[in-house]
Order: sequence, then C-alpha cells, then structure tokens
Amino acid sequence: MNILIRADSSSKIGLGHIMRDLVLATHYPDATITFACQDLSGHIMDRIPYPVHILKSNDPKELIELINAQKIEMVIFDHYGIDRAFEKEVKEATGAIIMSLDDTYEHHYCDSLLNHNISADKNRYRNLVPPHCELQCGSNYTLIRDEFKNEKTIPREKVYDVFIAMGGSDTTNITPEILKTLSDTLQLCVVTTSANANLGELESYAQEKTNIALHIDANNVAKLLHQSHLAIITPSVMVHEVLFMEVPFVAIQTADNQEDMVMYLEKNGFDTLRYFERDSFSALLNKQ
Repeated sequence: MNILIRADSSSKIGLGHIMRDLVLATHYPDATITFACQDLSGHIMDRIPYPVHILKSNDPKELIELINAQKIEMVIFDHYGIDRAFEKEVKEATGAIIMSLDDTYEHHYCDSLLNHNISADKNRYRNLVPPHCELQCGSNYTLIRDEFKNEKTIPREKVYDVFIAMGGSDTTNITPEILKTLSDTLQLCVVTTSANANLGELESYAQEKTNIALHIDANNVAKLLHQSHLAIITPSVMVHEVLFMEVPFVAIQTADNQEDMVMYLEKNGFDTLRYFERDSFSALLNKQ
C-alpha cells in the first residue's frame, strides 16, 4: 500500500504528532510510506526516516494534487488544522482510504479513526464519524516506541532523582520554573529538543547548576527515564511511555488538548496539576 502521512511539527505546535506518526508508520512494514509537511519554524522533518513532501500551505487542493500525482492509496491525517470538511474534500477528490488521528473528539470524515490515548472512549465518537468508520480507541492501540520496549528489559541503576520532559518544544517555557522550585541537592535530568524556542535561556540556567544534566535531541530518552526515580511530564503521549516504564510521575497540563488525559489521570488517582503553581507543585513532590 502507498501511504501518505499528513502532519506538522514546529516550536509552536510541538513535535508530538510527528513522533507518534513515526511509531504508527512501523505498523505498516510492507507499505511505501511518505510524509507531507509544511516548512514551519522549529520543525523536525530531518528526523523523519521517510521521504518528505514539503507543502506550501495547508490547502486541501495542494494536498489532493500531491495524492493523485503520487497515486496514494491511504492518507493518515494527524493535524488539528484539518477538519471534517477538509477530509471529505480529499476523500471525494482522490478516493483514498482516510485514517484520522484524534484525541479531542472532533468531527471526522474518515474510514478509520485512531485515538491511542489510555483515556480514549469510543462511545464519544457516536455521531462524530461516518457509520462505517472503524474505531481504534484506548490502551490496546497505544503507540509505544521500540526504544521503550527494549529498554524495559535492561536492568538500570537509578542515577537521577527527577526526570523532566515538558514536551519537545516546551511551548509554555515551564521547564525553568520547575527547575527553580527543585532543590539543588537533587540530581535532575532535563530532556528537550532544538525546537525549543527558549533553549538559550534553559541552557544558561543549566550551566550554572552542577546538579542539572540537560539533554538536547537525545536519542536515549527511554534510558534516561529508566534511570530516574520520578518523572515530571505533560499529560500527553509521554504518559503512556512513563506508565509503560513504571516510573512514578507528576503531570502538569500545558495545553487545552490535554484536558481529556488530565481528567482520566485525576479519576484514576494519579498526581496532576492543571497549571503550574509552586506551592501545589511542592506539595505533590512531598508526597512522592
């Protein structure tokens, strides 16, 4: 099958869509995979090990032209800027199979829908997707990178007291505030990427502290997490990976699209904050 994945990454929207799509792509080992992305500031197209078509816009007509020219049989949409009308226009103009990734319960015009969050409820998609749409929702469909599956089999000594990963681009620049709250006696592991628009500030702060190990564009995130006693993360895809590695964590909400995961974590007794506030954060840490 000839599959096109339509997703973007940037310092503003983050890197999570591309990262999970790379895991999803491995589920089609016999397919020809290509990506279609816009050239946005802070993108990670250079980390995509498949051919990438660079789009000039998010116009469905441009994408339709590409799909027809490349004889694409299946299109995977993972993009908050693409709605039901967009998907319907693509479907009618190309006849391609449409898969939509969704985690905010939006209307879609698709043949299959994937919500791989542990919090996903397929009943909430009633009347949001066509009757023929195949729903793949919940923990049975969670996308876990092989890096984590392999790492879990390796015994590791705990090196860090706290692992901090507030998204590849940390769009709210919350990491420095977290670091200022934590004691200098703790060994801290901070994971971020070069897509972080505030990387310079973070680097300057970390250089002044001997207890902070800053990892930029790390290819051993699973190992770093495995070596840590506690994780501070966003309520996003990272939750799946931390739960898989069985590391205690505190999740701090930084975006509206994390609301569903926050509600799930609260309901199931996990430590969460809906926004960062020093006293509340310190109180949660004292419980660990």
